[in-house]
Amino acid sequence: MRTLSQPYRFEQEIRKSRFVAVAAPVASEALARSFIQAHMDGSANHNCWAYRVGTLYRFNDDGEPSGTAGKPILQAIDGQELDCVAVIVQRWFGGVLLGTGGLVRAYGGTAAACLRAADTIEIVPTVVRRVTGSFSDIATIKARLIPLADTTISEETYAADGAAFLLEIPTGRLEKIGKLVGDLTGGRVFLSEPD
Repeated sequence: MRTLSQPYRFEQEIRKSRFVAVAAPVASEALARSFIQAHMDGSANHNCWAYRVGTLYRFNDDGEPSGTAGKPILQAIDGQELDCVAVIVQRWFGGVLLGTGGLVRAYGGTAAACLRAADTIEIVPTVVRRVTGSFSDIATIKARLIPLADTTISEETYAADGAAFLLEIPTGRLEKIGKLVGDLTGGRVFLSEPD
């Protein structure tokens, strides 16, 4: 699966109505909702939206006839085989009625054009593991792991005898990173499931 590398905006006019699509990568349903809320425009006649984050998805027609706006936007996301993406399409009514078929084409087409034009990146599945050890072991591990572009260190905690942190690792590299941690510390430190 792929997602967007950054937010993207697309605008077009269809039979005198102005349609503006804004799409962005979102890591969670909460972030998708925040993105949509932040991009609502009170001057638009309709702020229709959809998002997909894994198996979670939602869409909203915002006053357009049922099924003519939100669902076509979601279908544009799915048609581009994207995940972790939110799209809002705003319409400023231009005085010409589009009919249900025209609305489906306008909202879905605007969302699809926006997503096709945006840059995408591969989604790399990751797992989170805890690393706990003495200060010297943790320092050695961090010195070797920080330069790796595909690992992320977070939630560091300290105790009198050492430290711990969470490590986000691509699923395909879990075994290799686990072996590296063990080798660097003579087997004293290993990866464990987070609490």
